Amino acid sequence: MEAAASTARPGRLLLVDDEEHILRSLRRVLRNNGWDIETAPDGAAGLSLFERFHPEVVISDFRMPGLNGVDLLARIKEQSPRVQRILLTGQADQQAIEDAINRAQVFRFIAKPWNDAQLQATAREAFETFHLSAENDRLYALAQTQNSELRTLNSDLEQRVSQRTALLSRAKREWELTFDAIDRPLALVDMENLTVRRANRAYALAAGRPVTELGVRPKCHQFLFGRSEPCTGCPLTLGALASEGTLELQHKDRTWVLSAYPMGDEPVAVCSYREVTRERQVTRQLVESEKMVAVGNLAGGVAHEINNPLGGILAFTQLMRREDGRSQKDKESLELIEESALRCKRIVESLLKFSRRPRDEDRIQLDLARCIEDAVLLFQAQLQNQPKVQLVQKLERGHLVFADCGQLAQVALNLLMNALQALPERKGTITVETGRVEREAFFRVSDDGVGIAPENLPRIFEPHFTTKPPGEGTGLGLSIAWGIVSDHRGRIEVDSRPGAGARFTTFLPLHAV
Repeated sequence: MEAAASTARPGRLLLVDDEEHILRSLRRVLRNNGWDIETAPDGAAGLSLFERFHPEVVISDFRMPGLNGVDLLARIKEQSPRVQRILLTGQADQQAIEDAINRAQVFRFIAKPWNDAQLQATAREAFETFHLSAENDRLYALAQTQNSELRTLNSDLEQRVSQRTALLSRAKREWELTFDAIDRPLALVDMENLTVRRANRAYALAAGRPVTELGVRPKCHQFLFGRSEPCTGCPLTLGALASEGTLELQHKDRTWVLSAYPMGDEPVAVCSYREVTRERQVTRQLVESEKMVAVGNLAGGVAHEINNPLGGILAFTQLMRREDGRSQKDKESLELIEESALRCKRIVESLLKFSRRPRDEDRIQLDLARCIEDAVLLFQAQLQNQPKVQLVQKLERGHLVFADCGQLAQVALNLLMNALQALPERKGTITVETGRVEREAFFRVSDDGVGIAPENLPRIFEPHFTTKPPGEGTGLGLSIAWGIVSDHRGRIEVDSRPGAGARFTTFLPLHAV
């Protein structure tokens, strides 16, 4: 069986002899056995070819120039002891035979001239011996490994059982701790009677009940929501739960989303509860924000349409003022019309700048005071119905910054609106000023309103954070302002004390002329 296996696959045979006709003869005799045969003309070439070819059997002549056959086979033995080595020698080479036995430990000797059948049989036997040796080594190593493993298993069996028991106990404890560490309420609910088999601490905390009450397996709707009847539309009561089922639940002032997952063939579902109260509020605020964006776009369109007839009014007014024969009263009336039209034109231009979407090419060198004036013009329209609010302007011109005027006006207008809303009963003073500190220009919006609580100061620039009543603020204004100023490589500093008003100062790098 082993011989059949060894001859079934091609082997690699290396022939070494310094006589070309002998190499040809050897190849002719051995080539029909299906082996991969390589030849070398001397010992040195044979050793080099051996390292590349990796043969299983080597047949070498004894007498060769330089490295003889015994030395060659001895070196091959040192490198690969399993390779079968055959020495070709004449009758007078007794010393070669002794050296081959002692140093090279050759597999066989073949005398010259050889018998073809004997040569083939010896080569086949050498290949079989190589494969048998390799298989024996493999089986021996396998047996040694298996015996070692068996001894280890036998000696450690009780210890392994003990360790496995400890691991199972620890895994159970870790699972319980992990289950309780999840901050989202989770429960295993029996779908047949809606009783809670197991729940985590977050589930009990959401219900406002002690964890010990879960030991009596209460109904899920009773324990969590205090309801006597199952929740309307509960996926656990709608028949077999084949896949995930969801339901949005409203309980008092909180909104929950229930996700139920079946547990294989058992009539048990994993129920996960996620509170989405804040998400729903944010969604509503974003909808309102989108509405404001739409209103801003509409305002920009209306302002653009108003700008054209307004230009016509200015043109006709100026022509009428230049006409001869006008009375002083008419001239005064026309002058008032022109001033009002110019004021309207400035408001329309400011509104157009404010409503335009920002672009990189909109950033130019500009006077910070003139830019803030655009926001003040828009803000003054909000003060028409606020007679108890005084607006003080301290605008220093000449401080140049590289910025988008529309975006800076948006920041200033947001700060002005926040200052107005901070005034109790819409009564007080709002101050807007511009100036310079070292290499920075700044604009500042101050009020004498209610101020900001110390615990809220670190959070005022967080998205969606607001202390205003529902419906009056989205919590996005200051975060957007912060983003705009940061994008301009600037910063916003806040000084405030409860009851003493607030001061928002926006610093921007001066632009070198």
